[in-house]
Amino acid sequence: MTENKYCTDTVIIGGGISGITTAIELLNANKKVIIIERDLEKNFGGLAKESFGGMFFINSPQQRFSNIKDTIDLAKKDWFSFAEFDTNEIWGKKWANEFLESTHKIYDWVRSKKVKFFPVVHWVERGLEQTGNSAPRFHMVWGTGYGLIEAIMKDLIAHPNYQNLQVYFQHKAADFIIENNKIIGINGLDENTNKPFVCYADNFVVATGGINGSMEKVRQHWHKDWHKPPKVILNGSHQFSDGLIHDKVNQLGGNVTNLNLMWNYAAGIPHPYPKRDNHGLSLVPPKSALWLNYKGERMGPRPLVTSFDTRYLVTKICEQKKQYSWQILNKKIAYKELGVSGSEFNEGIKNKKIFSFLYSVLKGNKHLIKTLEKDSPNYITANSIEELAEKMNALTGTNDVSTEALQKSIDSYDNNFDRGKNIWNDEQIRLINHTREYKGDKKRTLKPQRLNQKKAYPLIAIREFILSRKSLGGIQTNLNSQVLKTPDNNNKQSAFDNLYAVGEAAGFGGGGSHGKRALEGTFLATCIFTAQKAANHIVNK
Repeated sequence: MTENKYCTDTVIIGGGISGITTAIELLNANKKVIIIERDLEKNFGGLAKESFGGMFFINSPQQRFSNIKDTIDLAKKDWFSFAEFDTNEIWGKKWANEFLESTHKIYDWVRSKKVKFFPVVHWVERGLEQTGNSAPRFHMVWGTGYGLIEAIMKDLIAHPNYQNLQVYFQHKAADFIIENNKIIGINGLDENTNKPFVCYADNFVVATGGINGSMEKVRQHWHKDWHKPPKVILNGSHQFSDGLIHDKVNQLGGNVTNLNLMWNYAAGIPHPYPKRDNHGLSLVPPKSALWLNYKGERMGPRPLVTSFDTRYLVTKICEQKKQYSWQILNKKIAYKELGVSGSEFNEGIKNKKIFSFLYSVLKGNKHLIKTLEKDSPNYITANSIEELAEKMNALTGTNDVSTEALQKSIDSYDNNFDRGKNIWNDEQIRLINHTREYKGDKKRTLKPQRLNQKKAYPLIAIREFILSRKSLGGIQTNLNSQVLKTPDNNNKQSAFDNLYAVGEAAGFGGGGSHGKRALEGTFLATCIFTAQKAANHIVNK
């Protein structure tokens, strides 16, 4: 069969936020660009389009408006504490420093695309055993990640050099073409027509995302801190983030590092309306819910509470014999605190309807609750602890949860409220009170109160699985986003002249700029930053 032939200055493999940003920056220099995108045109924008849309900035106008004092030095201290970089890590640290000194430039770039932010900055990943965010830095895009991509796409389409861009959808890049030890093209398959293609270019940018859409690769690179991989891992990543091009880069001699570092979530449920195989929905767990193991026991000694250290949650759940968990709450907690980490089911902010959004904050996301009640078998309601335990066991087909164990777990928390506020002695209560001290969280977090109270019935149990999300490791790059080759016998490295990696494919810079943990909101911003670096070097070399 005759193959389709394309030719351009730069070919970008992947049409997510990092690929689109690279294209915009190259069009600014009047370069000709081709994007090879495996997904359908309606999904142009990748995983960012499905994201909650948080962005990490330092000393922003929103922070200053709320009198939040933040500095680059403080952010660096927090980042490096949370990252726990390996002592031999070089490029990840360099990229972290570069990014943290440049967030104001990314803020200005995003604002130039007419992106707006919610005025209240969220405070997540505050840290437990490792210091996390010492200040709120999670800036919520008004419109979520969907609105962010929509704004960037409008800017792209209106670009005066837009005619220099071609996007080929449903095209799967398969391999690089080498001639005289230099990359001259890529080949692959048009999956719509089943016709092969070849694309020749001067420069090549890998923007394919990470490996976390492939459960095979996730299990292969599972971190030793998390014991063995769980029997069930849900896919909260992009279905085409399969690491295929990572493997091809590695075969060329490119260095791929830190693939055991992942940003997975602890509160995934099977999506009630799946759009892809093994599709998971990432819940924002309520801080007032009790987080229990598969037997209905509180895990500890420190109780599990969301938004302090996501990696800690995953670690504790994976220590259990059966590596899934339960959250126990009531309807009052569900209405006030239960949410979804993504654009879906957040219609008010996604559709930029301020009154709808404020209603959901004050009165709860009733649409989400009704959806889960109706269409998620992992969302169980009951009018007694005994009934709840029976239904939990019926769901799992086991007798793992005894009424006595569940009662004991709930009483261990509720009995605090019999002893008087001045002698409450539960770490979860302390963390809830700490959360409510910040105005950005007070409206969305209930005062500490008894869980088992009939006026707040029904009781609710949610079975949750580990959800694969983002790759913190990836293709190693220098500060120009050029792919670095595997070190030689003298531990020296050189870079490919015309091969780049950006965004999650590059571990968000250098093959691992986050280390073990992310301060959250950092992924979209580092995707933009690494893309800008690549485009700048292509234009000026």
